[in-house]
Amino acid sequence: MDGTTPDLLQRLLGRMRDARAASAQDPFGDPVLLTALSVSRGLDDGSLDLARLGDIIQQLADDAMAGRARRLARYLGHAPGADPFPALAQRLARPDPLDSPIPFAAYRALVERARFAAVFTAHPTFSLPLATHAALAAAASTGEDPPRGLPHRPAPVTLAEEFEQACAAILRGRDALDEFAGALLDAARAIWPDRWAQLRPAPVKLATWVGYDTDGRTDIGWWDTLRLRLTMKRMQLERLAAQLPGTAIAERAEQAVDAVNMQIASIPDRPTPAAVQAMAAEMLGRREAAMTDLAPLLTLFDAALDEAPDDAARRKLAVARAGLVAHGLSLAHTHVRLNATQVHNAVRQRLDITTAPEDMAQRRTLLAQVNAALANVRARPVDYGALLAEQASAAKLMMNVAQIAKHVDQTAPIRFLIAETETGFTLLAALWLARHFGCERHVEISPLFETADALERGERVLDEALRSPSFRDYLRLHGRLCLQFGYSDSGRYVGQLAASYLVERLKLRLAELLRKHGLSGIEVVLFDTHGESIGRGGHPDSLSDRLDYLFPPQARAALAEAGLPAREESSFQGGDGYLLWATPELARATVARIAEHAFAGLPTGLDPIYTESDYGADFFATLRREVQALVADPGYAALLGGFGPGLIERTGSRPSARQADGVGGPARLTHPSQLRAIPNNAILHQVGWLANTLHGLGAAVAANPEAFHDLRARSPRFRRALGMALRAAECSDIGVVRAVIGTLDPGTWLDRAEATQRPGRREALLCVADPLDAMELEAPLRRLYRRLKADQLALRAAWPELPQMPERLVLLHALRLALIHRLWLLAVRVPEFSPRHGATREGVLTRILALDVEPALTLLEQIFPAAPDPVTGLDFHEPSAPDEGPSYGREHAEIFGPMRQMFDLVRNCSAAVSHEVGAFG
Repeated sequence: MDGTTPDLLQRLLGRMRDARAASAQDPFGDPVLLTALSVSRGLDDGSLDLARLGDIIQQLADDAMAGRARRLARYLGHAPGADPFPALAQRLARPDPLDSPIPFAAYRALVERARFAAVFTAHPTFSLPLATHAALAAAASTGEDPPRGLPHRPAPVTLAEEFEQACAAILRGRDALDEFAGALLDAARAIWPDRWAQLRPAPVKLATWVGYDTDGRTDIGWWDTLRLRLTMKRMQLERLAAQLPGTAIAERAEQAVDAVNMQIASIPDRPTPAAVQAMAAEMLGRREAAMTDLAPLLTLFDAALDEAPDDAARRKLAVARAGLVAHGLSLAHTHVRLNATQVHNAVRQRLDITTAPEDMAQRRTLLAQVNAALANVRARPVDYGALLAEQASAAKLMMNVAQIAKHVDQTAPIRFLIAETETGFTLLAALWLARHFGCERHVEISPLFETADALERGERVLDEALRSPSFRDYLRLHGRLCLQFGYSDSGRYVGQLAASYLVERLKLRLAELLRKHGLSGIEVVLFDTHGESIGRGGHPDSLSDRLDYLFPPQARAALAEAGLPAREESSFQGGDGYLLWATPELARATVARIAEHAFAGLPTGLDPIYTESDYGADFFATLRREVQALVADPGYAALLGGFGPGLIERTGSRPSARQADGVGGPARLTHPSQLRAIPNNAILHQVGWLANTLHGLGAAVAANPEAFHDLRARSPRFRRALGMALRAAECSDIGVVRAVIGTLDPGTWLDRAEATQRPGRREALLCVADPLDAMELEAPLRRLYRRLKADQLALRAAWPELPQMPERLVLLHALRLALIHRLWLLAVRVPEFSPRHGATREGVLTRILALDVEPALTLLEQIFPAAPDPVTGLDFHEPSAPDEGPSYGREHAEIFGPMRQMFDLVRNCSAAVSHEVGAFG
């Protein structure tokens, strides 16, 4: 394999190509494992070494990153130098360029009503070093390839760093929104020169829950949330002062910044009664200087606009005012989140409720009890001492919301998201807490429907809540119903396509449900919480397709016809999501596509998938059935858990797995629910089979191929959903899955042991086969392979034009398997040792086979230290014996060091795979 890195890469690609071609004639051949074996033999004979293999992987990762940058630019419809806002604004003011403009009042209503919100979350997809993330975004912005040789693996990230990255993205988003607001004002000035400055355009807003999401987290205290919320307030005020330097508005904003800084400085890292008492003094004592509403600033704006010398000055003031009014005293709106169990626990203690919410036999009694409590609840005073003393997490969060509304910002309600909502009691209990703590006017309670069961029961859940007069009065008070839909858990348990069908079905039923309860005319806020990957709801074709996939035109039309104004919200999750806002150019393109979607006209005819609903219902029901059977298959858990978690990095401050780590290592994965959704999805990327999007399509299509192709040709909604499957097919290869399963099959290693001619290799191969046999993964994995293969054969027979995984991505999988094989062969050379802290050699080897390599190597380096004993050479003032301590330098040089190097390359391959797929998880 002599030659330069590009030559080596081309030769490896040629071997992969030849092996794949040969497998078409030899059904018993495995092209991926054959390529991996070829690489391993190159390492044996010296024609390839780890350094050169690392260079090849770096080149593949660089190429994949360049391709990702080009896809990102296309995804956003970004053209360098383009300004997308003026034409859109002019079209809104004058829909027909040959006709008169719309009335001023209609234009005002059009641009001042919030139609869309982009929500920034801290989901753990911070999968790139910050500098590499910036280079990728810059390449997408300029159209040039990113620099080569950059690192692609992430560094550990803290909550503070996540917050900092979110704020940077939000700032660019706010700048883009200002540009859009300026274009809307310009269009109005050209038509209404005497009234345009009255406008406060805010059709698109930004929101965030970074630092406020306590669902499944215990590391975010109420004091952390308060500190970060005050930081968002400070950034809004600083931004306002920078927009209007030298004005009375800037002077007042700067005074408020000084007060907010003192409030932030008073918040303790760990609360004690004395520290919280001092903090309370600062929060209340500087409350007026810091401002808690917009009135002082808006009065100054009115005066400044009256005194402005020209339209340019008025435009600057009007743009700044629009952003301030849209977001209040924060850089972005605030979402907090927790789960339903936390709400139930807090209310049960206070209302002496003994019935479990899931007890269907007692549901009526439970609802009657909480409704009676709502009718009689009286608000109690809240102070920081009470917040410090409170133990129930939901009560603490609601009290914190009350304090933020009282002492930080009264202008904008705080969204109170409740995960795992599966009963109306949860919503009524949350409302009771809001009334109890006196913040009903300042909190928007929103259920999260994310499991298949929750989506199926969502209509009943809402009906239970809407039967309550208190809840109906609460909705009328706010003028809106807020709902959140999750695509991660629903997608992985019933399949992404079936999940989108369930979500849309629930949205379509909202109109009748609200009419039934006399709530016609209220606004419906629909928050779709999805990731950037197709397995978690991110449509791959374009941002415009993504938005139409999440909220199809027909669903928008149904709500509009019922007289229900809709506001859409969409998540941008972690580092992957922030990429769309990572430069001013990308943020501008993102806002433009959002605005185009938000102002899009309603469809004039029915999509065939709605008029021929029987086929669609059967198709999605088949997908759901097949994916549910897959999730229940023990082989699926074995595929995810065999060594899947070891292929991926930790990419956020939130724990990535629901697991119990001990000396013996992570618990054996027996069901996908033991993983969180993002690592679950990331592992599917890494094992080369995007099952939560692709599986079950074979059965669904084969049931009626003619109807499938006919509907795909005629239905934009159906075709857009199938765009997810097309991209999944590009990132999936059943041969890669076969090779992964073969790697975990002890029979593969026994076959290699029989065939090897290399001295000493037979014994090493047998030493790998034995513990793999003890893991008992082979039988369930082989059954799983047959399930996947049968469905894939049916799909490709009915849909032969499905794309294939590109050779470059297949090669990455093969190179990584070769490295895993070599790493395991080194692991069996670890010397015997007596049990240490409960760890045995067999246990350490099992951890390494699961690719739990780093902690295993750390333990081995303690057991076999390379450094000499620290007392060697010291004079202890009496004769000493000759040094008889063992030296393990050779083990470090020949075993531990190369193992660490190989594992680093394994993870480098994973980073390159993420680039190829276009998202981490």
